[in-house]
Amino acid sequence: MSKGSRIAFFGSSLVSAYWNGAATYYRGIIRALHERGHHVTFYEPDAYERQQHRDMADPDWARVVVYSARGTEALERCLEEARDADVVVKASGVGVFDALLEARVLELRRSGNQVVFWDVDAPATLERMEKDPSDPFRALVPRYDHILTYGGGEPVVSAYRALGARECVPIYNALDPHTHHPVAADARFEGDLAFLGNRLPDREARVEAFFLKAASLLPGSRFLLGGSGWGDRALPENVKYLGHVYTQDHNALNCSARAVLNINRDSMARFGFSPATRVFEAAGAGACIITDAFKGVELFLEPGKEILVAHSGEEVAAHVRALSGPESRRIGQAALQRVLSEHTYAHRASKVEEVLGLPSTGTRERVA
Repeated sequence: MSKGSRIAFFGSSLVSAYWNGAATYYRGIIRALHERGHHVTFYEPDAYERQQHRDMADPDWARVVVYSARGTEALERCLEEARDADVVVKASGVGVFDALLEARVLELRRSGNQVVFWDVDAPATLERMEKDPSDPFRALVPRYDHILTYGGGEPVVSAYRALGARECVPIYNALDPHTHHPVAADARFEGDLAFLGNRLPDREARVEAFFLKAASLLPGSRFLLGGSGWGDRALPENVKYLGHVYTQDHNALNCSARAVLNINRDSMARFGFSPATRVFEAAGAGACIITDAFKGVELFLEPGKEILVAHSGEEVAAHVRALSGPESRRIGQAALQRVLSEHTYAHRASKVEEVLGLPSTGTRERVA
C-alpha cells in the first residue's frame, strides 16, 4: 500500500465560509484527498473577520494553521514549513499577500515536489490579467507545474495555455455527501424560491434581473434571500431577507423552499462551464434548482429533467408559477441521483491524483 502525499495548501479559509464562497469547495476536495490517504495542511490568514465567524472547528481530516495578516513574519514561517511538502498549492483569492504568495511558493520547488496554482475564480483572474498586461502573475504562470481551476472548461484552459501554462485542468465543483444531504424541512426557510449569495459588484445586476424581477412578477409568492451585504438594499415586499446563512443551515434551506435559484456572477456566465458550489449543495439536498443559463450546464445536470434553466427573470417567474410540489420533488431527486453517481468530491479527488500523479491509499471511484 503506497504512502499518501503531503500537501501544503495556501487558501482563503477552510474553517469559515464568511465572505468566502470557496469554503465548500476546499472542504470537499481536501476531505476527499484525506480519505484517499493524503495529508493536507491548510494555511489561512486571520483576515476579514473569518476567524470570528467560524462555522466549523478544526477538522480531523486536515491540519489548519492560521497566520497573522499583520506583517509577513508569520507567513514566512508557514512558507518555510511548507518547503518539505510533496505538493505546494497556492489558491487564488487568499485576500491578503496574494502577489507575495504567487511568487514565493515557486521558490519552494525542489527535486521531487510540485508547485500548483489552484484558481478558484479563473474567470476573474484571467480578466484581471487581460485588463492589466503588467500584472506580475502573467510572468509566473509558465513556472507552475500545474494550473488547476474549479471551472471554466475549454475557454479557461485555452486562455491559460495562451499565457504559457504548462498544463491547465478544470477540477469542477462537486457534492460532499458528508455535509450536504436531504434533511427535514424547516419553517424558517419555507417559500416558493430561495436564493443564497453574497452581494458582489459583478453579481448584483444579475440578482436584480433574475431574482428580484421574478419576485416583482409574482407578488403572491414568497421569496427568500440569504447572504451578506443585502441589508441596505430595497427589496420587494414578498422577499424575506435572511442575512448570512451559516453552512449548517444550508441543507434546511435547500430542503424547505419549493425551488432554489442559482445565479452566476458576470465573469462565470461569460466563460461558462462553471457551476457554482451552490448548485451541488442544493442538488445534494434533493432541491429543485432553477439556474440562469450558462454554457456547459448540460455537462453537469440535464436541463428540464435534473435542473430548470432560465434566460431572464420572466422565465424564472414562469418556472416558479408552473412548478408543482410533486414536479419539484421529481426534479430534485433526479439531480441528487446524478450528482451522487458522477459529481462527488471523491470523483474530483481521483482526478487530482491522476493529474498530479499522486499515489492513493484510498478507494478509487469513477471520475465524472
